[in-house]
Amino acid sequence: MSWIPTSLTAALRAPGLAPLWRSVAWVAGLFSALIALGLLLQQLNPEKRDPWKSPELLALKQQLVSEPNNESLKQRIRDLDLRLRQRHAAHLARVRTGRWLLLGGLVVWVVAARQLAALRKTLPVPKPDPEAEQKAEQVAAWSRWAMAATGAGIGLALLTVAFSSRTALSPQPVAAAASDFATATELALNWPRFRGWDGSGVTLHTDLRLTWGTNSTAGIAWKSPIPAPGYNSPIVWGDRVYVSGGTAAKREVFCFDARTGALLWQRPIERVPGSPPKAPEVPESTGFAASTMATDGRRLYVIFANGDLAALGLDGTPVWSKNLGVPKNPYGHSSSLATWQDRLIVQFDQGEGEPGASKLLAFDGPTGRLLWQQSRPVEASWASPIVVELAGRPQIITLAKPWIIAYSPADGAELWRVEGMEGEVAPSPIAAAGLVLAVVPSMKLMAIRPDGAGDVTKTHVVWAAEDSMPDITSPVANDQLVFTVTTPGLLICFDLKTGSKVWEKELDLEFHASPSLVGNRLVLVSKTGVILECAAARQFKELGRSDLGEEVHASPAFAPGRMFIRTVKHLVCIGPAAQALAQQP
Repeated sequence: MSWIPTSLTAALRAPGLAPLWRSVAWVAGLFSALIALGLLLQQLNPEKRDPWKSPELLALKQQLVSEPNNESLKQRIRDLDLRLRQRHAAHLARVRTGRWLLLGGLVVWVVAARQLAALRKTLPVPKPDPEAEQKAEQVAAWSRWAMAATGAGIGLALLTVAFSSRTALSPQPVAAAASDFATATELALNWPRFRGWDGSGVTLHTDLRLTWGTNSTAGIAWKSPIPAPGYNSPIVWGDRVYVSGGTAAKREVFCFDARTGALLWQRPIERVPGSPPKAPEVPESTGFAASTMATDGRRLYVIFANGDLAALGLDGTPVWSKNLGVPKNPYGHSSSLATWQDRLIVQFDQGEGEPGASKLLAFDGPTGRLLWQQSRPVEASWASPIVVELAGRPQIITLAKPWIIAYSPADGAELWRVEGMEGEVAPSPIAAAGLVLAVVPSMKLMAIRPDGAGDVTKTHVVWAAEDSMPDITSPVANDQLVFTVTTPGLLICFDLKTGSKVWEKELDLEFHASPSLVGNRLVLVSKTGVILECAAARQFKELGRSDLGEEVHASPAFAPGRMFIRTVKHLVCIGPAAQALAQQP
């Protein structure tokens, strides 16, 4: 306590204060013990650690799979999800408050303990003191002050705990940030990014007519021209469909009415701070708009091959923009965007593995502020990240030569990694039945247990199936089977548990679009525009096919009763005509 004046130190260590310091130490110790016990009990409650694994919520979601048009069920899920989110936010607030209170209690206890120790070391020698009466009054005054301060501090702490706590049924949002991004349920019911909310290519909407024959256009609800070229896939939010397009002269975002196909608005992405004055040369095979957009339900995010990154409101209003630099990538940038809560996740892999070239970035959605950046020891890649809940924690899964790496979306910390990626990595990872599935282009399919830490190459690879693998398309899986399709059209089915091959089929078609699952149906869209519907089963069975008559490179998107496909020139809606859609609830 060298920072305290000598006279005050002497007063605090007056022999008559020993009972006071002993009382303060006991009160502070008991207070700290109670707070520590409360924090421990909070952590021992698994429902508070992971409220979205609520049995009631999981049961409702499972029911929604079989009743995708049940609006009352959807509302129940939204209401329950909101209550769980509020309760979880209140829990986190109590934990944060409890940690500060624990720290404060320990500090008071340490100070009191040190004063007692000092008093024991300096036992007074009795002798007459002419100023004894004055010192006694001073000690009494300090005693009253110290007890009052201790009581006030503890009272204030208890009031803080009381007023920061809310019940699980609190009708108001606990934190303003909770309303600034969509819930997990909202994301699952829409198509907010490449291959759906979790990047798996699996839709909850199974009430779809996918094929209608090859000599008819009866299954096409509408077909609208896209004003600019692009290889990115559509995303869907509510009754709007969004795509991006661009050339060296202009990059834009387009919004279509999902029911009618009308172009509602188009927004050029221009005057981006730091954007290169001259557009870079990019390969024709990817162009300027190969990356699929993403939305968190409140904003739209888009990235182009010149490194321009931008956020828009759902109505096209500019929110923010910045340039990340032109990626050093021989085939242009095509990794799609992802979101987690109100954060935008960008996988920006480039170069040949030189330090600092490749990186993973997280931006604050509302402001564009860089929240964290993680350098990646990998070469350029074209795969897209996924953000999924695995092994009880959210994880960003990334692929690039030579590593499969998982990160925490909260702070970018690396969780685990597996070595084994080779070649030019374009297929994206998926998660199924608690496993991460990753394609090593043209070589093998790997299944990884995602509960490790550090380099788990030797311990967490469950199986690796070496066979003819895709070099562009990503896999799709249900809880039993995994399906892959190569560019030349070899469709293979693997057992998800063992990795053994179940069957394979030559389709005599070429594929750039990744396969999708609609209930128990496997949907594939060929480069020439043939839509093929097969049984997602242990035996191959073709259920139907149709022909769009246009070249397709993008993967489909889904909404209730509809499938959206981007051809080289059009956005096509497969489903009921607009008149029939208008009659749907």
